[in-house]
Amino acid sequence: MVARTSALHLVTIAAAGAAVGWLLEVLLTASGNPIVLPSIALAVSLFLIAVIVVMLAVPVYRSSRGLRKERVNPFFALRVVVLAKASSFSGALLGGAALAVAVYLVSRTVSPGTGTVVTSFVVSGGAVVLLIAGLVAERLCTLPPDDDDTSSRRATDPQGAA
Repeated sequence: MVARTSALHLVTIAAAGAAVGWLLEVLLTASGNPIVLPSIALAVSLFLIAVIVVMLAVPVYRSSRGLRKERVNPFFALRVVVLAKASSFSGALLGGAALAVAVYLVSRTVSPGTGTVVTSFVVSGGAVVLLIAGLVAERLCTLPPDDDDTSSRRATDPQGAA
């Protein structure tokens, strides 16, 4: 059984991404190299990946809720859950890094241009969309609770508590 993604883990990964993004920009600037500027193509790619992740989770949801006659291969369902989890982690990491780049660009006395700053914020938004899509897909892949299952558990059993 795969545990649900924790908000604490996502915040920690986003903070790590932000720290690495900020540090990378500072080190590149200090060494006289050009800084990393995210492209709008990255934001579009993140959005498309988010759509694909949710689309892959829909058949699993329909099968688990009895809305579909055919059963879904359990290995496919497991792969979708793992993809959803990886998507939420990747979205948190990239979102933190892109937001750090945007804040770094805004904090400079000489800004590379508003288009670059806006692009960094758009990429950060695309990463947040990927994070949310991963969480939604993970939720779609959960099994509904059985009515018979809750009555057979004892009240002291933490799995039986609602």
